[in-house]
Amino acid sequence: MRIVLGVSGGVAAYKAVLLLRLLREQGHRVRVVPTASALRFVGAPTWEALSGEPATDQVFEDVEHVPHVALGQGADLVVVAPATADLLARAASGRADDLLTSTLLTARCPVVMAPAMHTEMWEHAATQANVATLRGRGVHVIEPASGRLTGADTGPGRLPEPDEIARVALAVARGSDGEGSPSAAVGPERDLVGRRVVVSAGGTREPIDPVRFIGNRSSGRQGVELARAASARGAHVTLVAANLSPDVAALVDGTGLDDVVTVETTAQLRDAVRAAAASADVVVMAAAVADFRPAHAPGAKIKKVPGRGPEPIALVENPDVLAELAHDRLRAGQVVVGFAAETGDADGSVLDHGRAKARRKGADLLVVNAVGEGRGFGVDANDVTVVDGSGEVVATASGSKREVADAVWDVAARVAADRADAGAVPAE
Repeated sequence: MRIVLGVSGGVAAYKAVLLLRLLREQGHRVRVVPTASALRFVGAPTWEALSGEPATDQVFEDVEHVPHVALGQGADLVVVAPATADLLARAASGRADDLLTSTLLTARCPVVMAPAMHTEMWEHAATQANVATLRGRGVHVIEPASGRLTGADTGPGRLPEPDEIARVALAVARGSDGEGSPSAAVGPERDLVGRRVVVSAGGTREPIDPVRFIGNRSSGRQGVELARAASARGAHVTLVAANLSPDVAALVDGTGLDDVVTVETTAQLRDAVRAAAASADVVVMAAAVADFRPAHAPGAKIKKVPGRGPEPIALVENPDVLAELAHDRLRAGQVVVGFAAETGDADGSVLDHGRAKARRKGADLLVVNAVGEGRGFGVDANDVTVVDGSGEVVATASGSKREVADAVWDVAARVAADRADAGAVPAE
């Protein structure tokens, strides 16, 4: 697909670099058309190196190929991210004072805009009128996310995450926005609006001494994607993060999640999850929780004594946090979702063990995934089977961890909605 990626001059322009890479990795040809202001945030060499195409805001460069007309005419999709208040105003009024606005006037393909600006600018009557005008002309304007903005400000106006913009834009290009109207605002499913969600992510660590611990290979990526997907669907999200890998921790920073609680041990995770779950509609236990901990952890480093082997480490069982949550149901009508990282063995397959665990734990849903040999932990993709409390398969999903997260929420959100319809009251 031939995509024009328009970038206007806001600090969120750095996210467009990630969007460009996502689109290129999916095999699309992308030409970046920045505004002059955008080039003050991200320079042309970056756009050109990642796209393999020239990047300029000038209509007087490469004149013989008439770029101000040819780019729009030849595109299969135009995406503008970020779209500032100024860009929305110029597009709505039909201005053609640079290469990007000229391209927008000549494009006959789907056009998707992802606004990003401070809350006051987004909510201003002029901006809202410009958005309404553009939608009335068939432009798909994505609702901005709510979260941390430039400086200390927080509120609606944040640029959605690059993977979300890519998902929506490509769906629009395929004609699958599902609204049936050219003026429809396209965005993620909003089936969790008004609901409070708790998600645990990462792997707990149990200290052997001040420098050593018992842990596992979980990076926390799947749990973080579940939290991000829930936020995109409108939920108030509390993320309980246990020892996330550095790249995943960086993914959390600035994503607009409502609350992030960091923990290390199973006991700390248990306390944090239960505290947040007291007011939650859905609790998702995606963290890899250590089953055992050392019975005693000395306050000083255990020294190696030459000629003498190590002392045995006595282990005791940790609380079963998922089973406790499923049993206690800290809020009426609460939906509890667990994860089971399994390996097959002589006693059964991954799914066999997952089904047995679902019946034993008592959660409403259990997401079963195979781990080991490049699967599950530490990789970007996942392959899961979702079973209900009786072990019956209700869904399967494979793909990126964000795609898996959305598939899990497709099921969990329906269970939460059915429970609410049956009489449970959503959180305030």
